[in-house]
Amino acid sequence: MVDRRNAGVRAGAVRARTGGRSGGRPTLEEVAARAGVGRGTVSRVINGSPRVSDETRAAVEAAVAELGYVPNRAARALAANRTDAIALVVPEPEARFFAEPYFSDIVRGVGAALADTDMQLLLTFAGSDRKRRRLAEYLAAGRVDGVLLVSVHADDPLPDLLEQLAIPAVISGRRSADEPLAAVDSDNTEGARAAVTHLLSRGRRTIATITGRLDVYGAQCRLDGYRDALATAGVAADEQLIAPADFTEEGGRRAMRALLDRRPALDGVFAASDVMAAGARQVLRESGRRIPDDVALVGFDDSAVARHMDPALTSVRQPIEDMGRTMAGLLLQEIADRSGPQRPRIVLPTELVVRDSS
Repeated sequence: MVDRRNAGVRAGAVRARTGGRSGGRPTLEEVAARAGVGRGTVSRVINGSPRVSDETRAAVEAAVAELGYVPNRAARALAANRTDAIALVVPEPEARFFAEPYFSDIVRGVGAALADTDMQLLLTFAGSDRKRRRLAEYLAAGRVDGVLLVSVHADDPLPDLLEQLAIPAVISGRRSADEPLAAVDSDNTEGARAAVTHLLSRGRRTIATITGRLDVYGAQCRLDGYRDALATAGVAADEQLIAPADFTEEGGRRAMRALLDRRPALDGVFAASDVMAAGARQVLRESGRRIPDDVALVGFDDSAVARHMDPALTSVRQPIEDMGRTMAGLLLQEIADRSGPQRPRIVLPTELVVRDSS
């Protein structure tokens, strides 16, 4: 038979040694008792409220350290009507995400911005109607505090859904010049203009371009920059020198073959991504064209692909990590301030990096 009185004495002794805890993780109430303050005061200190005296703050922090108290993030989030999670949504197939350095650089920048916060980052693909429906249900259930959207096409319904649900959101790559959501982008038009102006300055006059998908606003802007540079130089635009592709290496190969069939005497190529430029280079070599002697080649992104090509690829550098970092920063501001949508549009500068391919 168990001696309940002795058991009670032993339990009391344990509670005395552990500051009153009855076992398990210490509670907010036990921290308050140790610090000699109320439960609400402890909560304010833990949440960083300025409405606490320095003396009280020090007492609470000492009690937290002594008891080894760890705040319950789930309870805090619930009390604040928060999930402490944001979603990075990529409306593309997984294969493209893992093949293009652009996406990993965006994730790196977002991660850097969230490193010192309590926010968890959820990576979600929405490259099909089924996945978009599942994502819509997930978002409608209030599972995240905000959304980062990357690589959005003009007809994508997700941005409109976020507006309907009043979920804070920031988009990378606007759908149009009138994008209603907060947006972060690079100066695609100026970057393309600089690339083509560079080719012109090297004496190239039959300059082709391989575009990205033209339902992506950034791809449209890069095509506009190509046209602007030619017009400024007094060179007539030739529609046969424009080949749409899809930002993939295979797309670059197909486009380059089409361009050589139509205009075999071309002497310059501006590809709207480094990955497409890599595909174009392969076809140029297979056709016996030397780079840059016969055909000068320029890409866009200044990714690792550009630096490791042979010859090294001239490319337009866009600050992709900075874009990710800026997107996350804007989203955190929007989550913290629900007074009304500020919806800024930030365009970061690009820079032409000249290498051996041109």
